[in-house]
Amino acid sequence: MSKPDNREDNAQRIRRNIETTRNNMEIAEHEIEITSDPHYKQQLQEKNQRRAAIIPDLFWEMKEEEAYQDLKHDDKAST
Repeated sequence: MSKPDNREDNAQRIRRNIETTRNNMEIAEHEIEITSDPHYKQQLQEKNQRRAAIIPDLFWEMKEEEAYQDLKHDDKAST
């Protein structure tokens, strides 16, 4: 039997993912500045492009989860 869907901490989890992604981008930017290896630099730049592209989607998902929690909270309050 599968566990019921527990979305209680999804918004917080997504927020942590956004923060971690931004932190990883900053670390990569620092590495890009100090490395002399053009292949490594290109890999880091491509990785940061992918990270930057996903952040708006993560924000959207976080807002959706927050709205779900607000709706769930409102339903409990009205009963």
